[in-house]
Amino acid sequence: MSKTIHNCVIIGSGPAGYTAAIYAARANMNPVVYTGKEPGGQLMITNDVENYPGYPDGIMGPEMMQDFRKQAERFGTTVVNEMIEKVDFSGPVKKIWSETGEEIHAHSIVISTGASAKWLGLPSEKRLMNQGVSACAVCDGFFFRGKDVTVVGGGDTAAEEATYLAKLCPTVHLLVRRDEMRASKIMQERVLKTKNLIVHWNTETVEINGEEFVESVTVKNNKSGEVSEIPTSAFFVAIGHKPNTTIFEGVLDMDDNGYLITKPGTSYTNIEGVFASGDAQDHVYRQAVTAAGTGCMAALDAERFLAAKEII
Repeated sequence: MSKTIHNCVIIGSGPAGYTAAIYAARANMNPVVYTGKEPGGQLMITNDVENYPGYPDGIMGPEMMQDFRKQAERFGTTVVNEMIEKVDFSGPVKKIWSETGEEIHAHSIVISTGASAKWLGLPSEKRLMNQGVSACAVCDGFFFRGKDVTVVGGGDTAAEEATYLAKLCPTVHLLVRRDEMRASKIMQERVLKTKNLIVHWNTETVEINGEEFVESVTVKNNKSGEVSEIPTSAFFVAIGHKPNTTIFEGVLDMDDNGYLITKPGTSYTNIEGVFASGDAQDHVYRQAVTAAGTGCMAALDAERFLAAKEII
């Protein structure tokens, strides 16, 4: 018995995956979405979303993702709450395997597996998530304007987040683990020239304090061993992100950090019929609205690919 070959399978959900599904479904591609272990992606752990167009009063991240999913399903998208654990993109018909062992065939694949923020691993970090603990200053900094905040990290991301927050907050504390930053020279210069940005060198985070909301952070100086407490209203973790692209290693081109490489101005990967969108291929912007935009691009590219092959 021959196996059904889907026109388009979308691996991963979130703004990119669901947007790709909406466009693909409206183009009569009958897409199937495999949501992954975090249906809805990073927005499922985000409380207030105020910077996505169309929600003048803001919206909770999980509610927003539910809206995206309903819209995709309205046009005929099939959503499967399973992980994809293995892929074979070697032939014209792409093969993938779900966590249940099911083998799925498709003429085109859209990847929207996203990226996950790296965390320090403190219990208080998890307990105060969305109560002052965040991994995105651009997303959440606005909520803490006029208040003192803290950023942890020593790379470009931390430098960018700290200088961004310095425009909104009276004082920004930047906790750097070593006696130097890993950030590029130009970003280091911006940090050091920002008057309301205090750099704490050789500093480790011991604990984030607060009952319902972040109130302070306990830190330790690696050289002196001195432990102190910094009053703060928010704690931004900026130690990097890890793209969820492990299953594509050795199959798709990716950079040194695991982000998928796409042809400039498109969602095309190095394999014909496979398209990448969202944070799995974007290490620069990492916003819901840009992820949605690339999801749209991937669906349109997949549609044109299928049309050129006279599959649809």
